[in-house]
Amino acid sequence: MGNATEWYDYGAYAATTTYLTDAFFPGTLGTLGTLLGFAVSFVLRPLGGMVWGPLGDKIGRKAVLAITILLMAAATGLIGLLPSHATIGVAAPILLILLRVVQGFSTGGEYGGAATYLAESVEDKRRGFLGSFLEFGTLIGFSGGSAVVLLMQVLTNDDQMASWGWRIPFLLAVPLGLIGWYLRNRLDESPVFTEVAEQQHPRTGLMELMRTYKRELLTMAGLVVALNVVNYTLLSYMPTYLDTTIHMEESQTTAMVLIGQLVMAVVLPLSGAISDFAGRRPMWLFSLIAIAVAAVPLYWLMGQGLGWAILGFVILGLLYVPQLSTISATFPAIFPTHVRYAGFALGYNVSTALFGGTAPLINEWVIDQTGWHLFPAYYMAGACVIGLVAWVFLRETAGASLRGTGVPRTDELPKVAPAAS
Repeated sequence: MGNATEWYDYGAYAATTTYLTDAFFPGTLGTLGTLLGFAVSFVLRPLGGMVWGPLGDKIGRKAVLAITILLMAAATGLIGLLPSHATIGVAAPILLILLRVVQGFSTGGEYGGAATYLAESVEDKRRGFLGSFLEFGTLIGFSGGSAVVLLMQVLTNDDQMASWGWRIPFLLAVPLGLIGWYLRNRLDESPVFTEVAEQQHPRTGLMELMRTYKRELLTMAGLVVALNVVNYTLLSYMPTYLDTTIHMEESQTTAMVLIGQLVMAVVLPLSGAISDFAGRRPMWLFSLIAIAVAAVPLYWLMGQGLGWAILGFVILGLLYVPQLSTISATFPAIFPTHVRYAGFALGYNVSTALFGGTAPLINEWVIDQTGWHLFPAYYMAGACVIGLVAWVFLRETAGASLRGTGVPRTDELPKVAPAAS
């Protein structure tokens, strides 16, 4: 529920880009201004990770997750209440950017905490399957934001949508966040965290993380480059790309992205379950190679019309699912318990800030400057090559225990369990 609330905002923001541009960034560089608003929320993610991550390793996962969901919901709801540029001038885009900063700061602790909590609370042998439901929440939230925008486009005319209709999706984030906060307050603390905190009292914090776990941080950061360039290029930038390149209607692009996201959401649990048997490394290897090879031809296909755009988008989405479905099983298991929250939050958010949230802005700027409409495909392929380099250093952790203060791994465990004494 918390993850869905976080990504509901991003889905709504991506689907309302043209309306936000008209309301807050009028002028020739309007779209770039709106995409800057999208990207700036990622600038504060590393800072949020540096604050929330060590705090989550010190006081527990549950308390931090309850705070971050309230901050996200409040910031998203306030976007729906902001006066436009026509009403208060330059203060309007400044306030929008500030709210995006608050969202980025809170998100810096949200995603890593949710994945860490879930990974530590489920059976080791089913971590891939059960962990995939966090990403199910991601897609349901993202597609939910797109679906509400599409519904408003159907229920209102163009003038109404531009005037006030785009605000409704943002206001709905408030009740979603309150429901998520209530549910999180009823959770028990992670048993893995509780065991280590009560019995071992290891060193925690950023200094311990960066001094002892450099390989783990760099491995995760490289994988996240691939993960998030694909994510934000494919899911967030696609409506803008199709609108500006093949001049597809806004309702059509919203519907196309919604269809693709729902197909991906249905396949996610199956992909997560497969990773419990096949391992995380084979799933990532397949996805990274497949996207690197297929991104350019599939982007070309999407430029041939609506039907081809839907087909190309769905295929790319399905090739991406093996990465997306195993995030909660793969990334928390890279680190030991006492630095797991901080390691996830720092490694994930620094890489996301540099390469994920900036992807729509970079894609739009390059296309504007060069007219190279296939650049997003090459950008995705290049990111997957970086991911392949990081994959070489990824340890296999399918079935490994996350308990204790050692780095989890299964690639050095014996194939046959010793007989009971």
